[in-house]
Amino acid sequence: MDATERDLLADTLRKTMATATGPALDSALTELGWADLLAEAPEVAVPLVFRLLGETGAHASLLNDVVLHEAGRPLEGALPLPYTGGSWVVWGRGVDAPPGASLDGELPLLISPAGEPVPLGAGRRALGWWLLGTGRAMLALARTHVLARTQFGRPLASFQAVRHRLAETLVALDGAEATLAAAEDDLGALLAKAAAGQAALTAARHCQQVLGGIGFTAEHDLHQHVRRALVLDGLLGSARELTREAGALVREGRSAPRLVQL
Repeated sequence: MDATERDLLADTLRKTMATATGPALDSALTELGWADLLAEAPEVAVPLVFRLLGETGAHASLLNDVVLHEAGRPLEGALPLPYTGGSWVVWGRGVDAPPGASLDGELPLLISPAGEPVPLGAGRRALGWWLLGTGRAMLALARTHVLARTQFGRPLASFQAVRHRLAETLVALDGAEATLAAAEDDLGALLAKAAAGQAALTAARHCQQVLGGIGFTAEHDLHQHVRRALVLDGLLGSARELTREAGALVREGRSAPRLVQL
């Protein structure tokens, strides 16, 4: 797939996600050939689709497909997935979030008994791209706000403290994207998911402060992205847990392999 084809696909996906989410988006992506794209070009499909899920705020049960594909299983049903704190969840396929029964008001993540071990590398990379897209959406909202809002006769973007928060957010997101692009094995996927989770949490913290009082309201779009970042960070291991796991692997192996060979 060349650059022109990727741009056309991205434009189609963005328009689809702007009008559909949840089960409706599952159906729309099926019609667009998601399963074939995942089978034939996962290196294109996963970063593109999951990043756009984050940027648009839409959601779908595609993580099931990514995990099942890596495990060599048919793309049917849903698997129990590990969640932070030692719990397990199932991402309901083709259903909306049941009121009061899910971890999130929008995502159909249901508490589940522990499942059998499955490969998690591809799923962690996918979630990393989703978290990255969510972080960039928060940064875009904050940037638009500080360019348009004035205080003491000056744009908020002119104040150094505001610039520092947004710059730190951008550095964290760019670093996470570089880590995701370089992740080729399970350890790389683990580190990439941890970096993306930490970057999204950094974006949530700084962008909420930059937006001020409006950033704390449920009516503002930031609210959805902050909640999404908190929930997705815990899925398949939180940034804190994965960092500790990576440290334990390094101690056990008595070496620290390079993520990128320079």
